[in-house]
Amino acid sequence: MKASEFVRKIMSGYLWANLAAMALVVILLGLGVRFGIDLYTHHGEEIVVPDIRHKAFSDASSVLEDVGLKVVVKDTGYVKTLPPDCILEQAPAAGEKVKSGRIVYVTINSPHTPTLTLPDVIDNSSLREAMAKLTSMGFKLGPPEYIAGEKDWVYGITVKGRHVVAGDRISVEETLVIQVGNGLRDAADSVDYIDPVYPEEMEEAEEGEVDEFEEVKAPPAAEPPAEKPTAEKKGSGE
Repeated sequence: MKASEFVRKIMSGYLWANLAAMALVVILLGLGVRFGIDLYTHHGEEIVVPDIRHKAFSDASSVLEDVGLKVVVKDTGYVKTLPPDCILEQAPAAGEKVKSGRIVYVTINSPHTPTLTLPDVIDNSSLREAMAKLTSMGFKLGPPEYIAGEKDWVYGITVKGRHVVAGDRISVEETLVIQVGNGLRDAADSVDYIDPVYPEEMEEAEEGEVDEFEEVKAPPAAEPPAEKPTAEKKGSGE
């Protein structure tokens, strides 16, 4: 290729048009990425999270949707003084600044009282061990009821006068009463002791006793009959 032809191709409008188009595409792509990311991430946009605690779930959802936020139930709790489906906690907390579309996780009040499973402490632990285990699990305990039995040993648990056993589901609002031994023997468990009898006393008792049985003797044996004289004896006598 001659130099004149090479210069002519370089100076042609078709080549410069293609180069300009390519440059324009690169610029547009750069601007698109720049503003697209800002648009996707809501760059520079801030929304103050409203306080929705102690509001009904339906009302809280409407408040968050109005400001461009979403709500998702994360957990349930129980507060006796608050109505069911009431918002107990929220994350992010009220007053924090977030971007549009952010999810606010909430904990709502359960309509039912939570229950706990009674562990195996009856006739299996002392009063101190049972109280430590039950309180750590969240049970409410009343004053223990002392009954006859081994001191400080757990013999039973009652709820409103009703006996419960290991594995029963009990409301956290109920009060447990532990029946524990007071160290005294139950009257029903008393034993009647009999004084032992020693050999000397047995001999004295035998000497003083009178035999009320009459000895029965056998009748005397009958004597054999006398023999009669034979004819020879009679003849010789003559």
